[in-house]
Amino acid sequence: MNSTIQLYDATLRDGMGGGGMSLTAQEKLRVVERLDALGVDMIEAGFPSSNPKEAELFELLAAAPLEHAQIVAFGMTRRRDSAAEEDEGLKVLAASIAPIVTLVGKSSMLHVEKVVRVSPEENLAMISESIAFLVGEGKRVLFDAEHFFDGWRADPGYAIETLRAAAAAGTERLVLCDTNGGSLPAQITAAVSAVREALPELAVGIHTHDDAGCAVANSLVAIDAGATQVQGTINGIGERTGNANLVTIIADLQIKMGIEVLPEGRITRLTETAHFVDELLNRAPNPAQPYVGKNAFAHKAGMHAAGVSADSSTFEHVEPGSVGNRSDVIVSELAGRATIADKGNSAGLGLDDATSARIVERVKELEHLGYQFEAADGSFELLMRRESGQYEPLFRLESWRVTVEQQSDGEVSSEATIAIWLGDERYERTATGNGPVNALDSALRSAVTELHPEVGKVELVNYKVRILDEGHGTDAVTRVLIDASDGESVWGTIGVGENVIAASWQALVDSLEYGQQPGRRKENG
Repeated sequence: MNSTIQLYDATLRDGMGGGGMSLTAQEKLRVVERLDALGVDMIEAGFPSSNPKEAELFELLAAAPLEHAQIVAFGMTRRRDSAAEEDEGLKVLAASIAPIVTLVGKSSMLHVEKVVRVSPEENLAMISESIAFLVGEGKRVLFDAEHFFDGWRADPGYAIETLRAAAAAGTERLVLCDTNGGSLPAQITAAVSAVREALPELAVGIHTHDDAGCAVANSLVAIDAGATQVQGTINGIGERTGNANLVTIIADLQIKMGIEVLPEGRITRLTETAHFVDELLNRAPNPAQPYVGKNAFAHKAGMHAAGVSADSSTFEHVEPGSVGNRSDVIVSELAGRATIADKGNSAGLGLDDATSARIVERVKELEHLGYQFEAADGSFELLMRRESGQYEPLFRLESWRVTVEQQSDGEVSSEATIAIWLGDERYERTATGNGPVNALDSALRSAVTELHPEVGKVELVNYKVRILDEGHGTDAVTRVLIDASDGESVWGTIGVGENVIAASWQALVDSLEYGQQPGRRKENG
């Protein structure tokens, strides 16, 4: 087993194949920034021009200053009966800003005959010519051997031939894909070992799906058998039952197997990164997810609680803080304070122990009410500022009111009126909008920008609502997440309440106030 393992994240491409998974280009950029901060080596951004959203993402990535990760473009081998240099998809890949291209080709005779519908020889030519073209254009190429394990079990000779064709054309890595997700660990081990024996000079990667519930296990045994790159998605999202969960794999490799796959100190960011992606996708984090789930280190009263109180290792397989999580029985106040103090230092607040402890307790209270701050960094910083006395309110609220009216012709109009105080001056404004939140936003900005014209630079780039207690029907508690941007950075804010407009108002106000805090104003020039 190699002690150096490369992490390859496919959340933005393969992960988006899951039901209900969708992110804007700006949200995808935020995911890239979080993965880069975590220490992931390669981030697959998708097809450079498969649709306008992907084209926008690659434009954003061209200007993104990444510290660690490399961006990977994804594409397919040339079309049948056409030249590689004339293939539009390959030309787009060659022209993309990504230095690395993952190229998918068939390694299963079944797919060659039934899906691509070409001869075995033409499939080999499609692989070799496509890779050679991209290498000739200066790209580093990874060959994704699609359906490799199914193909190897049916016809091992031909499956290996597809890898030989890729190797001869200049690929730097052979990525073996369990595309249907039906393989078991012993089958993965046998196939990877056979590839390492047949092509010992070439690096191997592993890409698995979870249809048989073995994606993480299959990834780990592939590494044991000699793979030096592991591909997966954050929280295992993906088509059908999902991809290999890269979050679990990272923790298993680094904590259980002693392989340092992240830069020093970064593994404690694992929980917040996992929850951040879930929040952006507007889905509740899986409480039972290994390592990072809310219940991963939760213990009920009785023998377990008593055991953990005496020695956490009695019922916890790792120390929760090692992955940025916490135990629900033994809440380490020092660890909690340390985390808050670190975030406070990052915001330039310099929190003392007493303030940090008070913030920890306040966060617990708010989480009980439905708040989650993983994707609401702006609201969390405002919370720290309020508790530490370093908060400057943008205004004082007197009242707000929203009316929504539908005419007989179906046209719907929204109007909002706000009354606020800016210093000693009272401002009342009314505005219309294409919805109640938009109307509130317009009314608030029309007043605030008279004294703070810089508020006009802050744009709301995303708005999401989630029902927290669905059994209550229309009177359920709702959580609202808003993403805002000043053109240089993006931040998230949150509001929670039984009234969705009131919750939206909370998140809206936070989004504007965060952009105007003293440290933010200095940071933005």
